[in-house]
This record gives sequence, C-alpha cells and structure tokens, in this order.
Amino acid sequence: MNILVSLRRCFRIFLHSQMLPALESGEETLVGGQAVMEGVMMRAPHSYCVAVRRKNGEIVTEEKPIGRISELYPIYRHPVLRGIGTLYQAMKLGISALRFSADVAMRDEMTEDPKLQGKEPPKWAMAGSLIFSLAFFIFMYKLVPLYAVTRLKPAFPALNNLIVFNAVDGVVRILIFLGFLFAVSSWKDMRRIWEYHGAEHKVVFNFESGKPVNVANAQKFTTFHPRCGTSFLLVVMVLSMLVYMLIPVQSFWAKFLVRIGMLPVIVGLSYELIRFAAKKRGSILAGLTAPGLWLQRITTKPPDDAQTAVAIRALEGAMELEKSQGGELVIA
Repeated sequence: MNILVSLRRCFRIFLHSQMLPALESGEETLVGGQAVMEGVMMRAPHSYCVAVRRKNGEIVTEEKPIGRISELYPIYRHPVLRGIGTLYQAMKLGISALRFSADVAMRDEMTEDPKLQGKEPPKWAMAGSLIFSLAFFIFMYKLVPLYAVTRLKPAFPALNNLIVFNAVDGVVRILIFLGFLFAVSSWKDMRRIWEYHGAEHKVVFNFESGKPVNVANAQKFTTFHPRCGTSFLLVVMVLSMLVYMLIPVQSFWAKFLVRIGMLPVIVGLSYELIRFAAKKRGSILAGLTAPGLWLQRITTKPPDDAQTAVAIRALEGAMELEKSQGGELVIA
C-alpha cells in the first residue's frame, strides 16, 4: 500500500512539473502566480507567498523574500537574455512552491493513514520526479517528433526539404502537447490544479482592476489571462520551427543536439515576442498569442469560492512581505 501511495504521489508531482511553464505567468510583473497542489503561489517583485488548503480546511502559507533576476544580475536586463533569466527564476520559484504544497499533501496523508504516521516523506520523491520530468520533456517533445518525421522521409520525399521537415516536426510536437493536455485533463487531481490556476488568474485580474480584492469581486473576472504561461509555451513551439529552419544540419543526432542547444535562445526570443505583443495588442504579432488564450479553456477552470480564497490569501501574504521590505505597491 505504501508503495502505491508513493507512486501516486510521484505521478502527481511529475504531472505538475510538466505543467509548470503553462501554470506560470513567466514575466517580471508586479503580481504573478502559479497553481500548486491544492493551492496557489503569488509573487510580487521582491517577495512571494504560497498558500495551500489542508484537508481539514486550514490554509497554511510559506513566505519568502526574493529579488528580480534583472536586479540581481544586470546581464539579464538585455533583450533575449532577460527572457532566459525570467523563466529560470520562475521555474525555480515554481519548483519551490510545488515542493511546499507536496509536503503539505504528504503530511495530510500521514495524518489520515495510521500506517504512514511517524514516517518521513521519501527524499527521493521530489528529486526523482523532477529528473524524470526533464527526461520525459526531452524525450517527448524533442526526440519523438524528430524520430517520427525522420522515419517518414523515405515515404514522403518532400521531407528532404529543410523547411518542410521542420514544419512537420513542429506540427507533430504541438499535437503531442495538445494530446498530453487533453489526456491529463481527464484526471481529477489535474482538474483541481486547473481550478486553482483559474483562481490565480481571477485574483490577479481583481488586483489589476484596482477594486478591493475579495472573493465576490474576483469571481466576476475571467479565468483567461494574456500573461499565462500557456500562451508562452505555444509561442515557443511555433518559434522553434522557424529557428530550426535556419540551421542547415542534416544528420539525426545533429538535429537533436540543435533542438536542445537552441532552447535557451528560443525561450529568450519567445519572451521578447510576448512582451511586444502585450504592449501592441492590435498588432499582427499579438495575434500569434491568441491561440494561447484559446488553450486556457483547458488549462484553467472556474474555481469555487474556497479556492479563490486561497489565491487571495497567497496574494495578501506576498503583498504584506513586499510592504515590509519597502516595495512600491502600484499597478504594473
């Protein structure tokens, strides 16, 4: 029984870590957030707070001071590099928030099951799940599309063209991503995460509106937010097709190494594109981010009042810590 509990727990962490980029706002803004297991993480420029609801209804929090990556390391103020630094920090904070929520879930399981009481959560659970998640990402979104299209080349001579090859490779990658989203969305635990993701978006909208932040006001807003990491992921996948077309390598393994090595550059370029699109809402480039909003119909779900209250608690914790550090609390 203990093995099954541990495996289920690791699977939850694996699924959540796969969704980290989609659940993260991925931009240096005044307020951003991320859904975690039965909770929400909210961050301000110099602080963040994770709020998680335990099974007994209690909301537990963890607050920590942070710094903007561009303030800590000036090199990340430059175009392209700022996107790499921002995503790195977002993922680092996301993993920390996920670890806290997973620890809370483990403590609840130990309280409910007498056989687990007095036993520490396995230290390998988080590390092992994250390592497996990274390996899965490289395998599923880099190796599998490349291998599939390479195998199709003898049957479809048009794939010998570099542009056609990379276009088809990109389409396969996007289809795999969409298929994965649809598959995990049917799982009850993942739907709960989508609901907390929706709660995070509603509360951020409420805060940005300037109206008092409370459950009633937050519930009036939509769950679809333009700064969501779901939009960022789609832009990364589309832009990667264009970048790969510019690198004339032919062998299978050379193409595979290019796909791994160019990922930071693509991330930085995607960040700049979304940054520009956010400022120029009516531009053609802004239209490229629209599919991400459509996809949020999968990655966000309407939250209930209790879930929205958790997101508000996370925001309050981040804002209180920000104020204690002298942070300027204005709308970004």
